[in-house]
Amino acid sequence: MPQSFSPPLGTLVALGGGDDDAMLALLSDLLPTPEARIEILAMASSDATTTGTNYTRAFRELGCTQVRHLKIDERHSADKPATLRRLQEASLVFFTGGDQEMITQSLLGTEFLRQLLLRYRTDAGFCVAGTSAGASVLGDYMLVDGHGWRALRKGGIRTVHALDLVPQLLLDQHFVERGRFGRLAHAVLVHPMCLGVGLAEETGLIIRGGSEAEVFGDGVVMVVDGEQLRGSNLGRAGRGEPVSGQDLRVHLLVAGQHFQLRRRQVFEPG
Repeated sequence: MPQSFSPPLGTLVALGGGDDDAMLALLSDLLPTPEARIEILAMASSDATTTGTNYTRAFRELGCTQVRHLKIDERHSADKPATLRRLQEASLVFFTGGDQEMITQSLLGTEFLRQLLLRYRTDAGFCVAGTSAGASVLGDYMLVDGHGWRALRKGGIRTVHALDLVPQLLLDQHFVERGRFGRLAHAVLVHPMCLGVGLAEETGLIIRGGSEAEVFGDGVVMVVDGEQLRGSNLGRAGRGEPVSGQDLRVHLLVAGQHFQLRRRQVFEPG
């Protein structure tokens, strides 16, 4: 999908899963007014109606008055005129957790996604957010398989295209709690042009300008950078054989720290 040369004006917020009360409070504070429209996209959930209802209630308890569950599934097309109109009126689009491939299957190639990306790039008052699977879809690629020690063997992971709001970014979630360093490192070997970011539960990133990322929450964000990667054996290793690579850079970041995604550097705001 073609990218704009100018930095996006919108804001992106990604949470690693777990208890997301603090994230919802953060998002409500980012809204211009309590009457700003929020659309909940819960197609990743096995029970989208209940999940959408629960998040709608949670936002309303925070004082947000215009919150609705926007149904998109096999019976509700993403490109219905009424759905596209609601997208244009929203200040916040929020993706819930579940199965991230259900999100991409519903949105890739749609007019809805084209308009979502356009608003994110051109509207300074617009915010896209996601938790767990809803965070994974926000980058360029996403991990959909890979567990434990098997993740460090060729064929032990699977990555697919995500929604590409932030190019050259690969987000993983429940990262510390589920021991996912191996699969993220392997994914960076497969996609060395991408920056791998692992989000612990109740921990996330606020990304402004498509590149200026601030960590929030109680845990750790791990960044795996393969820009200087050398010695990868992916091209010659057989399926099931261990993978290798040298000069991966790793950063551990906590709340209040900032990372420049394009320059791949920790920085002090000022």
